[in-house]
Amino acid sequence: MAPLKPTLLVVDDEKNTREGLQASLEDAFEVFIASNMDGALAILCEDSIDVLITDLKLGADNGIRLIDAALKLHRPPLCIMVTAYGTVDVAVEAIKRGAYDFVTKPVNLERLELLIRRGLREKGTKKGDQDLKQQMERKFVSEGIIGTSSVITEAVQTIRQVASSRATVLILGESGTGKELAARAIHYLSPRSAASFVAVHCAALSPQLLESELFGHEKGAFTGAVERRIGRFEQASGGTLFLDEIGEIDLNTQVKILRVLGEHTFERVGSNRTLKTNVRLIAATNRNLTKLVSDGKFRDDLFFRLNVVQITMPPLRRRREDIPILAQAFLKESCRENGKPLKEIDTDAMAHLLEYHWPGNVRELRTVIEHGVVMSNNPRILSRDLPVAIHSRLVSTPTTHLPSPYLPLPPEPLTLRETQHNLILQTLEICKGNRSETARKLGISRRTLYRRLRQLGVQRD
Repeated sequence: MAPLKPTLLVVDDEKNTREGLQASLEDAFEVFIASNMDGALAILCEDSIDVLITDLKLGADNGIRLIDAALKLHRPPLCIMVTAYGTVDVAVEAIKRGAYDFVTKPVNLERLELLIRRGLREKGTKKGDQDLKQQMERKFVSEGIIGTSSVITEAVQTIRQVASSRATVLILGESGTGKELAARAIHYLSPRSAASFVAVHCAALSPQLLESELFGHEKGAFTGAVERRIGRFEQASGGTLFLDEIGEIDLNTQVKILRVLGEHTFERVGSNRTLKTNVRLIAATNRNLTKLVSDGKFRDDLFFRLNVVQITMPPLRRRREDIPILAQAFLKESCRENGKPLKEIDTDAMAHLLEYHWPGNVRELRTVIEHGVVMSNNPRILSRDLPVAIHSRLVSTPTTHLPSPYLPLPPEPLTLRETQHNLILQTLEICKGNRSETARKLGISRRTLYRRLRQLGVQRD
């Protein structure tokens, strides 16, 4: 099948001009024509137009107004102004409004076609960059930074806001809450997204190995250094370096990291040559750095350097209302990865998930869902398909008479508000109308619960 031609709309109130351009360009493009602004807008709204070529003079209207309208569309076309009145002032005004370029009559058709192709190529590159950023955004959402709870919403908002800056970020939170996912999200949503994201798990390495890992070493710098090694600060230059469990770093290495943050320079182990790096540093820890500082185990000046922006990834027990949403996302992913048909989570099984205390946080939930997918021989994951540690923690007896499996995947995606409303109502039924218990399970205050129930038209007893 031949590839589809780019679509092009020619707007000119002179019949010979618009039809002449149509005849000249229709071999390379699918060309539409219009004689006025109303006709042009009708085509732009009904068809997906890649390029708009408009005359400045359109009867009582003008091409600049048409360009303004076209650029407000959901998928704006590449806009080129063509006019016999080609003054510099008009050209500058058209480009200020968002036109790609400006040509004068009589039109040089070869130049016009080259101009169109160059514009489409540049537009495609920008679209590709936007698509990549959207893909990465979907990726970090699908991998665990998802939910409607206030605590996770606040964290995601901070991630989005800080991503475009150069600020150093300190991410706090328990193991399994998604600290590395947050770091990757900051990187992939930042201007550095095309460069490397390099992660180092500091707790897994001895002080000597960690220093070599971060700064590199020269051949013969120490026993076993049989060749030069490029360190992570070099590898990540232009991109982002993520130091996980930074609270485990010894004081000597802390001094060297502090220097990199202040001067953007370092030396490889065994070398006197000073190297420069342009790296954004993101650090994470599950330890209390303030206490480590007061105990003399962590430098206060490094802490202040790292703590320009602080993000706390909340534990899962503080965002219980997100458990069904996360569970459904992990369920879909796990079924696909394990070659299983898409399953649903039984009401009783979901009640166990809501009750469990989740010491391993989101990471543990992902593992539990995969366990259920692998162990289930039914279209639904039942309580018995979950690890014993999950259903042995259930305190209250769940109801079993709900009309449908808890939050089944709908044929059409629910909005976040609809998902939240479903969760509140079904949790209220599990708790047999006990609103204090419902609020506790959802991890929200009773006042918040009452407000949301009023929005749903549920009257307070």
